[in-house]
Amino acid sequence: MRQEPDISQSTSRASHVHRLLTLAIAAAGAALFWVFELPLPFLFGTMTACLLAALVRLPLASLPVASKLARTVLGVAVGASLTPELMVRLPQMLGSIAFVPLYVAVMGAVGVPYFHRLLKYDFATSYYSAMPGGLQDMLVFGQEAGANLRALSLIHATRILLIVTIAPIVISMWFNVPLTRPTGAPVADIPIVELALMAAAAIIGWKGGERIGLFGATIIGPLILAGVLSLTGLIHARPPALAIQAAQFFIGVGVGVGYVGITLYEIRRDVLAGAFYVVILAVLALIVTGIVVHLGFANPLDGFLAFAPGGQAEMTVLAIVAGADLGFVVVHHLLRVILIIAGAPLVGAMIGLSKRTATEPGGGK
Repeated sequence: MRQEPDISQSTSRASHVHRLLTLAIAAAGAALFWVFELPLPFLFGTMTACLLAALVRLPLASLPVASKLARTVLGVAVGASLTPELMVRLPQMLGSIAFVPLYVAVMGAVGVPYFHRLLKYDFATSYYSAMPGGLQDMLVFGQEAGANLRALSLIHATRILLIVTIAPIVISMWFNVPLTRPTGAPVADIPIVELALMAAAAIIGWKGGERIGLFGATIIGPLILAGVLSLTGLIHARPPALAIQAAQFFIGVGVGVGYVGITLYEIRRDVLAGAFYVVILAVLALIVTGIVVHLGFANPLDGFLAFAPGGQAEMTVLAIVAGADLGFVVVHHLLRVILIIAGAPLVGAMIGLSKRTATEPGGGK
């Protein structure tokens, strides 16, 4: 009697091969950037290599667990920057913090008509494409509202990709700041008790956050626990350099792999839509930054990074390597993310978004 082939085993083997190929390509990209002394090799090298591999349709695979672990590391890094000294300084930041809600509102007021009226995406896709929050959070909200998830994913991936690519150029050439600051101390320089506490904050914050339904749990959960540890004096440093470099590696992989399977139509429609929206966001960000700096609420570098509409994880990395005031930058990004995560679904419900679907005319195909 002939035995039928085990399709599940074949699929599993293929998935492992695709993951190994992804890691090999990412490592090669990081190595090339390192050899040629290009900036942020562990982030840009992996991101560029995986992006190019995705565009030539190599069978890459996402690494969801590694990506989540990477974000927990950056969550701990952000939480460790919430020191008692920063809390004392919070009242001094209120002037620039006050611009964040206005900034978010203007982005929505400009972005929704751009996607809906001009580009003819359905309203749900337009609404959540215009909100520069976390990619996964916007996909969750978009799915509930009936948005086109593939278009939504590509638009946000393009936003993150372009901002992460352009921001370092601006920092290096405009602000004349080298991106060479150490990402963290060597492992050997951090007490083992503090390393254990950081690891516990990362895992417990992530899993505990998911258990209670916390949006952005992979970053926000560890951030909260690490912040408590930092404010109570139990930890005194960011995660070691090796951990932050590994986090950059897997975040870069995640951005590049987001383009796997992309078609020429999607490039012309969704990627270009996202790219032009980045130009709009950049203009808004520069206007707000200019006002905040002119009023004396921030220095130019900190203001630029605080209002750059990139992903929280990626902006954290840039703030660290640029030697910016991480606490200042983080407070503004946290408020933006919280406003979008808390406000986007509420405003959506108020305007009846939950009743709309992506099958409306012009539904973002």
